Amino acid sequence: MVKSGNTIVAIFGGSFDPPHLGHQEIAKAVLRELDIDLLLILPAYQNPFKQVQFATPAQRLAWCQKVFDDKRIKVDAYEIDNEICYTYQSIEYFRSFYDVRYLVIGADNLEKITLWRNFEWLNDTITWIVVTRGDNSVDTTALRSFKMLHIDNAVSSTSIRESGDLSNVDEKIRDEVETYFENFRETSHKSSLLKI
Repeated sequence: MVKSGNTIVAIFGGSFDPPHLGHQEIAKAVLRELDIDLLLILPAYQNPFKQVQFATPAQRLAWCQKVFDDKRIKVDAYEIDNEICYTYQSIEYFRSFYDVRYLVIGADNLEKITLWRNFEWLNDTITWIVVTRGDNSVDTTALRSFKMLHIDNAVSSTSIRESGDLSNVDEKIRDEVETYFENFRETSHKSSLLKI
């Protein structure tokens, strides 16, 4: 058994609103490509760059726990339980237990990466794992240390929410997500009628 403090970890945070097959593909690629003992999945309490979230933090956490079921993956409720909004806070916390070496981000985050709270500290502390989808060209000049990871599945949670197409949502949670979508639309429709 590896001593906890020597456990090499990558952190993959995000809204996971909802989690989808692309997220699962990223997790598999990280486990395959990086020399790590554990991948920590951290559903965000609130993304500081997003004003609205579709599902509640508790719902997104429950969905993640169902779809990320590899023994080398741990879905952790730290950010949700503590209402953490900034990545550096989570890195600081988990570094007291693990050897946190990597932070997995989507290439779309690079546009605002230098605006992240305590970016310079993050940049000096971890190696960024930048996930690209499709043929996006990315600007990594702000990053001190990084590795690129390409996946073929270009789905996003935003596209799922906007289209209602759940084909890229794991069957384990597809019915739940569909029910959640229907209830959300119904509630939104009723509230918009009340404003008329």
